Amino acid sequence: MRCPFCGHDDSQVKDSRPTEDSAAVRRRRFCPACGARWTTFERVQLRELTVVKKDGEKTPFDRDKLSRSLHIALRKRPVDEDRIERIVNSIQRRLETLGESEIPSKVIGEMVMENLANLDQVAYVRFASVYRNFREAKDFEAFVENLGGEDD
Repeated sequence: MRCPFCGHDDSQVKDSRPTEDSAAVRRRRFCPACGARWTTFERVQLRELTVVKKDGEKTPFDRDKLSRSLHIALRKRPVDEDRIERIVNSIQRRLETLGESEIPSKVIGEMVMENLANLDQVAYVRFASVYRNFREAKDFEAFVENLGGEDD
């Protein structure tokens, strides 16, 4: 693997171990050219996923974008980083096991909504406000009023 610091073509693995949920392998690497150290993660990828957006545009599935979206919704909420990582892993696994290589963005959004509804109501409303494109305060009011009636 190329060194991200100096660009040297060959790095050495100093340590490998599974992550806490055993969904990935964490590797500590070392560059013999500049002496830098860094961490990489190796995950199983069952299939290449493509996200089909509302306008028909197709983009490769971006695990980091999913993670960033959850982090934004959960900013300053009492949720552990490990819990967020488990949600991202769970959603990615569910998408890969759907048997489709092209996934509508709506499917991903609904999976995120489902996870946030069960995890943190404030984050759920935050995400919904962007996902469902709230325009006015009354949109929030209507959504929050419906929260009381949902048991899922």
